[in-house]
Amino acid sequence: MTAVDQPDQPDQTGRAAEVQAALEHYLAVRERLDRGEGDWAEFAEMFTENAVFVDCAWGRVEGRDAIAQMFREAMPGVDFTFPVDFSAVNGDWIMVKWRQVLPGTRPDGRPYEQSAVSTIRYAGDGLFDYEEDLLNMVHAMEDVVESGWQPGPDFTAPPPNPNRDFSPPPR
Repeated sequence: MTAVDQPDQPDQTGRAAEVQAALEHYLAVRERLDRGEGDWAEFAEMFTENAVFVDCAWGRVEGRDAIAQMFREAMPGVDFTFPVDFSAVNGDWIMVKWRQVLPGTRPDGRPYEQSAVSTIRYAGDGLFDYEEDLLNMVHAMEDVVESGWQPGPDFTAPPPNPNRDFSPPPR
């Protein structure tokens, strides 16, 4: 008997296409925001009302409204770019490999950049309920110091003791 013959089995082909479509939308929004077109708080619109977002500097943020507020506070004054290198999908889980690139270049011409990864969980209806961004903050701060980068006037520093709980919300 095939999965098609079993009415209680989910349509994995349809689900895979749904996850892929949501990922493509996610990447398109990210690219648009990275170009400076829009407000990073829009990013939260791709998440469920009860989503969890774990940022490498700001820590755990719970709920779509709180995620939008975190982006409103975290992104002004930060003129970095965040190009995506690749993504991979495994069921509802997505991994996006990206870089944090600071303005300017090193004396040898290479950019000041750090490797990063986001782990994202698809929740259905084109929305995600979890994202965890991983970036080596020691390396990132070394680049900030070496490059002489200074934040813009609207910059807000992350909280001094962010919540580091990275567990996804229950389903």
